Amino acid sequence: VLRPTLIRIGGRIYRKNLIQEQAYQEEEEGDFCAGPGDCADEPCDTFVVEETEKGFQSRVEVPSLLYKYIIGKKGETKKRLETETRTSISIPKPGVEGEIVITGQHRSGVISARTRIDVLLDSFRKKQPFTHFLSFALNQPAIQEKFLQFKEEVLEKCSKDHGVTSSLFQNPAKLHLTLGTLVLLNEQEIQKACGLLQQCKEDFVDQITGGKPLTVEVAGVEYMNDDPAMTDVLYAKVHMKDGSDKLQVIADQLVERFVASGLMLKEWDRVKLHATVMNTLFRKDPGAEERNNTVTGKSSFKERESFNGQNILKLFENFYFGEVHLDSVRLSQRFSSDASGYYATSGQL
Repeated sequence: VLRPTLIRIGGRIYRKNLIQEQAYQEEEEGDFCAGPGDCADEPCDTFVVEETEKGFQSRVEVPSLLYKYIIGKKGETKKRLETETRTSISIPKPGVEGEIVITGQHRSGVISARTRIDVLLDSFRKKQPFTHFLSFALNQPAIQEKFLQFKEEVLEKCSKDHGVTSSLFQNPAKLHLTLGTLVLLNEQEIQKACGLLQQCKEDFVDQITGGKPLTVEVAGVEYMNDDPAMTDVLYAKVHMKDGSDKLQVIADQLVERFVASGLMLKEWDRVKLHATVMNTLFRKDPGAEERNNTVTGKSSFKERESFNGQNILKLFENFYFGEVHLDSVRLSQRFSSDASGYYATSGQL
């Protein structure tokens, strides 16, 4: 109670009051009813409130997938918002992209309704699984060949270690560096992300790289948890061949820019540059993409069967996967494949 969760929206910070959250069933449309303590009700000057002949109005662009959270079970959330703020809230039909329009006779009521809607949307957006991620592709033929050699040698030398099986290994065509994950719920948000990528290219990427590809080396392996005998993720390390920090600087600045735009949630102070080569999530789902690595999705650790990575770490501590030239950052689509076997690309710089 004394340290409530803080939510940042449009440059302002709001308190989220402690409530007893109700479970939301994904398959039931509008099965959520927000409690009266769910939303902050503080005035906000970060959005436009227009004066009209009949009073005031405010428009907010909302992906159609999120309409149901504003409507609520049997329309209860929408009705309560309208009653408590003395406004009328117009929501497009399900599946139709558009704007939610809030109208009212009093400016304060419109501001109150808009602020509550923003807080609700922010809360539920954070609960959506990520749909896209910024990535550097590491699936060049030479890297894939060395990765398959690594896989063969690990299975040859360490297959008797607890939990080590061929199902743990990454698909070589999808080897990549993840910079950050995004929840993009309609075409407009995808285009916004693509536009921001191009802006980043003009603002700082070209200046850092000098317009030339980054030459990096993929070498050595590390693990992500505290006990190597209970490993869930094993990854290959990546570093600039010339010893500079250009790759790290670009990764950090890209994430910083996307976080500032509201398209990405801040997870770490700096990007952890790594390429997953073994992951216990792949044991049950070869298409899994590091679900535990995003704050927007639920952790899958309970479903995992860890493996003993001690011998792998000793034997392959300095394994050389190869050298690669990075010439583009991709906005990659989760659960997808292109002609090369890599993730489908929605945009790139």
